[in-house]
Amino acid sequence: MTAAIPDHPTRDAGFGVYLHWPFCAAKCPYCDFNSHVRHAGVDEARFLAAFRAEMAHVAARVPGREVTSIFLGGGTPSLMKPETVAGLLDAIAGHWRVAPGAEVTLEANPSSVEAGRFLGYRTAGVNRVSLGVQALDDASLKTLGRLHNAQEAFAAIKVAQGTFARTSFDLIYARPNQSPAAWRAELTEAIARAAEHLSLYQLTIEPGTPFYGLAAAGKLVTPDEDVSRALYDVTQEVCEAAGLPAYEISNHARPGAEARHNLLYWRYGEYAGIGPGAHGRLVTPEGRISTVTERGPEAWLARVEADGHGIAETEHLAAPAQADEFLVMGLRLSEGIDPARYAALGGRPIDPTRIDALVGDGLLSRKPDGRIAATAAGAPVLNALVAELAK
Repeated sequence: MTAAIPDHPTRDAGFGVYLHWPFCAAKCPYCDFNSHVRHAGVDEARFLAAFRAEMAHVAARVPGREVTSIFLGGGTPSLMKPETVAGLLDAIAGHWRVAPGAEVTLEANPSSVEAGRFLGYRTAGVNRVSLGVQALDDASLKTLGRLHNAQEAFAAIKVAQGTFARTSFDLIYARPNQSPAAWRAELTEAIARAAEHLSLYQLTIEPGTPFYGLAAAGKLVTPDEDVSRALYDVTQEVCEAAGLPAYEISNHARPGAEARHNLLYWRYGEYAGIGPGAHGRLVTPEGRISTVTERGPEAWLARVEADGHGIAETEHLAAPAQADEFLVMGLRLSEGIDPARYAALGGRPIDPTRIDALVGDGLLSRKPDGRIAATAAGAPVLNALVAELAK
């Protein structure tokens, strides 16, 4: 008998599986993700066995789910053999029912794109690829520490679009010495090459990265606050005019082409996080929990082989914490949030006088269905907006 799935205010947001492949060919100087370089190679068979073991552990805790999306992130999942990807996807289907038409995304770097390998991923079950292009000129790519040049990026986009029905690529803006005019031209070229989806991230200088040390020493200068805001405004204007409006702060898509797995996160759905450093949010009979696995690939591997899983932290989320997470994630979306769902999660409503004040200030809008959403003026100050609503 299949175990009953616990009721929860966000159950209808779906169930996803995130698989973290932590290995890269090189570490980019701006990156603070859980990614690692292993020049001696990676024992993919051993890691695949560990992924399967951890998946079995999680599935035993949350049985009976229907998987609506799968995301292979990293790191650089496109460094995996297609056979390894097939093994991961087969393992998911062995533990949960995978919905017909489920979105299966794999992240790839242009430097690791090969037509034959991509055909292998498609055969394995991948139906969407997200390329880490990051810039369309060679000088910027060199500054960002990327292993590909612009022509290799264009070739990779072409291969991806010739292999998969759905594709996306990432760009980083607010790079050193970048002007709004230069970004407008680059973004216009990107949209001409993009089929349906773009992820556009503002460069942030993160502690512990080489860029952080360079910036602290005055050797790396990024656009100031005013120029960064102008770059953001250009992003919204150009994408909107081209039919790729922002459906989330950093993500733009033609209507219907939104990344369904990422929507699951922002709508506060349920997802299993498998692999080194992966995060999960699961609904158990005891309530909603967060999980975090061991970050180090070899430490995670040893833990899984010893204990059957690499989960290092499990937290039972109290009602107020769930409501706050829902607010933080949901207000990133252009569709906004349903205040009734916030109240159901947190056990108390958002103060209506605060909503009224923010609407009056032009930072928040009310939608006809009762949802509230950040306005064009509110989106750039989202953290302050969230803090005000969560009081």
